Amino acid sequence: MSKVLVIGAGGVSSVCVHKMAMNAGIFSEIHLASRTKSKCDAIAASVKERTGQTVLTYEIDAEEVPALTRLIEQTGVKLVVNLALPYQDLPIMDACLAAGVDYLDTANYEPKDEAKFEYKWQWAYQDRFKEKGLMALLGSGFDPGVTSVFAMWLKKHKLKTIRSLDILDCNGGDHGQAFATNFNPEINIREVTAPARHWNNGEWVETPAMTIRQNFEFEGVGPKNMYLMYHEELESLAKFVPELERGRFWMTFGDAYIQHLTVLQNVGMTRIDPVVYQGKEIIPLQFLAAVLPKPETLGPTTKGKTNIGDIATGQALDGSGEKTFYIYNICDHEDAFLETGNQAISYTTGVPAMIGAAMMLTGAWQGEGVFNIEQLDPDPFMDMLNTQGLPWQVKELAGPLEF
Repeated sequence: MSKVLVIGAGGVSSVCVHKMAMNAGIFSEIHLASRTKSKCDAIAASVKERTGQTVLTYEIDAEEVPALTRLIEQTGVKLVVNLALPYQDLPIMDACLAAGVDYLDTANYEPKDEAKFEYKWQWAYQDRFKEKGLMALLGSGFDPGVTSVFAMWLKKHKLKTIRSLDILDCNGGDHGQAFATNFNPEINIREVTAPARHWNNGEWVETPAMTIRQNFEFEGVGPKNMYLMYHEELESLAKFVPELERGRFWMTFGDAYIQHLTVLQNVGMTRIDPVVYQGKEIIPLQFLAAVLPKPETLGPTTKGKTNIGDIATGQALDGSGEKTFYIYNICDHEDAFLETGNQAISYTTGVPAMIGAAMMLTGAWQGEGVFNIEQLDPDPFMDMLNTQGLPWQVKELAGPLEF
């Protein structure tokens, strides 16, 4: 059993902490910190009511490295689970190094002033973590996270090589709001409005955001329009699956979401550069995030399902030629809310964060340095998905996507 510190108090953190409390045999003591202690206290109260477990809470600015280092040392934790904002990744990694503890996150670093998320900043920490005998695990959410583990499970059990890979992320839920994002609005909108990129024959191909659309029939959801986007797991998969010829990421959006986002872009509300308002500098996107519904409040009204998975094509392990497999999870928003008080988008990220932490704390995953999730054995992680609320299934398709 081990002590763990979770940083951040949004919907993903709420799910992760609830699931940690439900696995007290692994997580003997749970500490939770964020800039707003009242949010931590609310999560702790829900955990106590649902599981009987106690969560200790703290107020911390994750970008204040000395203060965070002191908190880590004070709590005596073995692992820090970073569920804060992506532009806080590096200071949290710095604090882990200073305090001598392992690190885990669900999304890669992104500078505050530029919508450009890539792994180079965190990969640069490799030697520092290795020299200290510490492990940093990057991208232990669903995408990135489970989608990468799905690919590596296929490569271990079904495919000798992966020639093409399509990651399909469908949220078929309806929250009843005119416009809301299912995870942190600031990060969600930065992702969606960034140029699309996909991997093709050894290079990145860039296209304008939200311009390539296809329709796909998702089991449990139905037909949905999905848009080509860039997502960080494409970068790490292109590195750790060197034979990959084409890698793409698709996400579904409804027409109403696209219309609202287009208007917000046109009037400048998605800008991330400061503007002066009444003598003070504000970031339009941060102000927009403040007035939009909070993702953690959407659980009671969200109905429907998510369907997220990989379609991979390559040479079959059994020597039977080229084959295509589709591996995916379907998650019900109402089931997720019943268990943890959060909707399925938070659930599908928070559960893998807990599982990744469990892999590290139990020794199923070990190492010194910085690791992406696809570098590690997929089997124990996949086994735990099945027992912790995210069961998966795999089926063979006639061939790769026709588009």
